[in-house]
Amino acid sequence: MAVDRKVGSPASRLLLLTLAVGFLLAAVIGWDVISTQMAKADAERRFEEQKQIEKELEAVIKEQKELEEKISSIDKRIAAIKKLRDEQKGPSAVLEAMRERIAMVPGIYLQSIEQKGDQLEMKGNSPDESQVTQFGRSLEFSNGLFSNMNIETKRDEVKNEMAVTPAGGKEVPKVNVVNFTIKMAYTPSKASSVNQPVPTTAAAAPPAKPAPAQVAKN
Repeated sequence: MAVDRKVGSPASRLLLLTLAVGFLLAAVIGWDVISTQMAKADAERRFEEQKQIEKELEAVIKEQKELEEKISSIDKRIAAIKKLRDEQKGPSAVLEAMRERIAMVPGIYLQSIEQKGDQLEMKGNSPDESQVTQFGRSLEFSNGLFSNMNIETKRDEVKNEMAVTPAGGKEVPKVNVVNFTIKMAYTPSKASSVNQPVPTTAAAAPPAKPAPAQVAKN
């Protein structure tokens, strides 16, 4: 009975209530601290995972960039090799194209072929201006090796080297010739496709023997 009276007193109740509230408050604070630490640990773990993923991504990007640079370097080497191969084929392709077309048009005599960058300048002569025109047209059928052609002609009189010197000191008769200069664009990359059938409109005739010509490259 004494215990019931002691607990039932206002002071005892207040003390018990204070202890209960204090215990609950300590439990809440403790749980809040624990949950906060757990959340912090989880955030730190995720942060470390993100950093690891970022490092792996950077490594992948770096490797991809290195591969792209290697591919670009290989492409440049291939382009340089192709260009060198085309440049090596160029002079022989030009001479072969000239040989074929001169054989098709009798009476064409070349004196020189000069290359200036991507331009060719060809000089020669012929007894007939129509043959020069026909020769120029035949050059247009070169699968792109020659283009943008310009033909300049000039008539001239020269001594006939084949004529016999007349008696009495008379002059050797002269013959008319057409000196021509052909300027055109030159594309070495088309050299591999130059050996194709060339259309011709010339009448069948024995091919004239052209003067030897060489390609001069500046």
